[in-house]
Amino acid sequence: MKTLILMRHAKSSWKDHDLSDFERPLKKRGKKDAQAMAAILMEKELLPQKLMASSAKRARRTAEILIEETKTDIPAEYLEQLYMAEIPVFFELLQSVPDELERVMIIGHNPGIESLVQMLSSQIESLPAGAMALVSVPVKSWKELTPELKCDLIDLYKPKHEKEK
Repeated sequence: MKTLILMRHAKSSWKDHDLSDFERPLKKRGKKDAQAMAAILMEKELLPQKLMASSAKRARRTAEILIEETKTDIPAEYLEQLYMAEIPVFFELLQSVPDELERVMIIGHNPGIESLVQMLSSQIESLPAGAMALVSVPVKSWKELTPELKCDLIDLYKPKHEKEK
């Protein structure tokens, strides 16, 4: 059994219209939400053994805050192919994860992250900025992960202000 943590990057800023989408930073609220998600990872003992994040500024910063706040040295990769990635990219990356790793985290963007949660769990869930989905993957080897595999959505963690809606 493997565990997959799928997170949408924290809330980003649209303040500077001269910046490209790729270069948009986090808002103050996004930083706070990332810190709150880091606290959940520690409290629930869900620290990943590997983190893969989009190399877009907002996703990269979300990952950096998680690592800083958990005071760990989680190995992180910042991958251009995760920027606006579609389903096949996620599977290709996950199938290349070493089998000794039990818990892996991906930080990416919508609609890809939501689509992946839906495909794996057969559940339609909204992932607002900063939200995390905890998915149980019934495999011994990451190579066994396929789009047809039925996984379980164990939990969904959303920033506090999102829960109030």
